[in-house]
Formats: sequence, C-alpha cells, structure tokens
Amino acid sequence: MKFQSYSPDQGYLLPPDVREVLGEDHLCFFLRQVVERLDLRVFEADYEEEGRPAYHPAMMVGVWLYAYALGMTSSRRLEQRVREDLGFRYLAGGAQPDYWTLNEFRRRHPKGLNDLFTQVVELARAAGLGRLGHVAIDSTRVKANASPNRTDSEEKLRAERLRVRRQIRRWQQACEAEDPNETPGLELGGEERQRLEEKLAGIPGRLKQLKKSGLKRRSVTDPESRFLKERRGYVLGYTVTMATSEDHLIVEQQVSQKATDNGLLVPVVEAVRRRCGESPGKVSADSGFFVLEDLKVLAQQKIDAYVPDSNLARMLNRGGRLRCRARDPVHRQMRRKLRGRAGRAIYARRKALIEPVFGVLKEQRGLRQFRRRGLEKAAVEVALAATAYNLTRLWNARSTG
Repeated sequence: MKFQSYSPDQGYLLPPDVREVLGEDHLCFFLRQVVERLDLRVFEADYEEEGRPAYHPAMMVGVWLYAYALGMTSSRRLEQRVREDLGFRYLAGGAQPDYWTLNEFRRRHPKGLNDLFTQVVELARAAGLGRLGHVAIDSTRVKANASPNRTDSEEKLRAERLRVRRQIRRWQQACEAEDPNETPGLELGGEERQRLEEKLAGIPGRLKQLKKSGLKRRSVTDPESRFLKERRGYVLGYTVTMATSEDHLIVEQQVSQKATDNGLLVPVVEAVRRRCGESPGKVSADSGFFVLEDLKVLAQQKIDAYVPDSNLARMLNRGGRLRCRARDPVHRQMRRKLRGRAGRAIYARRKALIEPVFGVLKEQRGLRQFRRRGLEKAAVEVALAATAYNLTRLWNARSTG
C-alpha cells in the first residue's frame, strides 16, 4: 500500500498564502474587507500617544466579529483560537493578544461597538438587504451571569443580620470562657470577629440599596439584572428586543431591564427610523407589545401596525370568540384588520421573520446567557452578536448572489 508522506514534526506546515487552505470565499476574508470599510475613529480616539503601542482597533474588531460569528464569546477561549485557528491568525495578522487584552477592548469601547452595528446595517442596506416593507419586533429573556440563589431580600437580610449577631455573641462568650482577663481581637478569633462585624456593618447599606431599587429581590452578583417572567417561570437576566426586516436582517437591537414589553413598540420603531433613515411600511409584534397609545402614535405616523391585544391573540392562536369589546376606534380598527384574511396572513408572517433570528442567536451563537455582568456590558454583547449575524447574512447573500 502506498501512502502520502506524513511528517507532522517538520518545521514548515502552513502554506505561503492562507487562501490556499481556506478558499477565497471564506468568511474571515470577507470580514477583513468589511472592517477596512468601517469608520473606526471612535475607537482610535480612546487611545493615548504615551505608553506601549496598542493593538490596532481594526485587528481587534475583526477578531471579535469573527468570534461572535462562530458563537464564541469567551475571551480565554478566543485567546487560544487566535494561536491555533488559521482564520483567526489571519485576522490577527500574526499577533497573539491575551485574554485580558481581548476582554478589555470589549469593555472599553461600548459606544464604538454599538456604532459598528449601525455601520453594518448601512452597508447591508446599500447592498440591497434590510428592506423595511415589513418589520417584525419581538423580545426574549437572556440569563445574566449570576446565580438566582445569591439574592438580597428584606426578609433574607434581616435573617442574615440576626445570624451574624448570634455568631458574634457566641464568639464573645467563648473568649470570656477561655480567658476572662484577655482582651479579644488579637488572636485568630479576633480576625474572625472583625470579618463578622464588617459583614454586619454592610447589611444596612444593602437594605438601603434594595429599598431604593424598589425590588423585592435583588441579585448580589449582578445588581442590574432582574427577575423576568418567561414561559417556564422566572429567569434572572435581561430583556433583549430586536427588530428584523422582511429579509431577516436585524435593523434594531436593545437590552433593557423591563419585565414586560409594554411601551417598547414606539421606541423600537423610532430606533429603526434613526438607524435606517426611513420608517418601516408595516410593523408586526405580538400581544405583549399592545399599548393603545403606541398604536395611536404609529397611526399618526402612517405606519401600518399589526399588534393584537391579548384576547384577540388568544382567538387567533386557539380559536373561539372574543371576550371583551373594543371601545376605542383605533382598537376596533386593529381587531377588524387582524380578523380579516389579509391581516391574519401579514401577522402570521411575523414569526417567520423574527423567530429564526432568535433561533440562530440562541442555538448556534450561544446567546442564552451573558458572559459579563451589568446592563451596559450585556448591551455590548448583544450589539456584537447582532453585528456578526448581519455580516453573515451579507456574506451569504453575496455568496449566493
């Protein structure tokens, strides 16, 4: 039997040009071309002339976008892939930034990374994507990087204060029983008492923060996260709201602490107008976004909305009859429109526009739990994920076109 030569220990394994291995149409080359067209001055303005030379923003942006396109959100894992993966090595230009540098770039530039999303939407629309004839809006809950068991509540804090006081009292009694004449606080037990007293002194501040937030339970690990209701119960995390065009391009993305979708419809539509430079023709959303005042605002703006109330949504999904009458003219008009054959067909299209996008982001890109803590940092992760998704849409449209 004849075999090809096999020598993994040879000194030279890679080809002179990575395109010989990856192919001309590989995603990393497309990302490199897009990054060259982006305006990165907002990143460059955050650097100073003094100190060590920093990694170029174009390199860091390209590496992170490629990582999120592959569903990789860990900076430690990314550090390893930059050393081992040919596509990452090409985008890094042979550099090997460590995980701290990679994560610091993501932490340092929230405004610039959100601006990338807008620039990519503009590029996609210039290429013919992002048609706003029908825009679908929906939201989902994404878990925070925090345990739901590590929370503060008024009852829990009061019980903890009582427990710490008892521990201090037992410690004092043990010291007095051992040597009544010795002053406590110098031996190992004194250090333990100091720790308990510091813990006790911090409880009033935690109680004050809890009352100020107006929450019944507040996460200790990620105080900005919220307990949000979903189909399977409650999840500690954030609300991610997105709007997609009729060709599955994400034209708006937001992260909030809102427990419901009420009041989000008009702000999302306004954000779509600002990012795209024009208003959508039709807007569809589920019953969670139904607010009568929002529908009146959209009607004044000549935007054709398809948003059922909860009773109508139940009838559309399960059949039966409407239970409550609509008294407002805008409400009655919405019901007539959605009960008609054409209105039902348009509203049914909503799921086909927005649900596959959430499916890709959650199942393929790992957007089920945030890596970092805090509302601003969660928003950066969503902006990166949405930007990378739009770039892959643009890449696939270019390849098929």
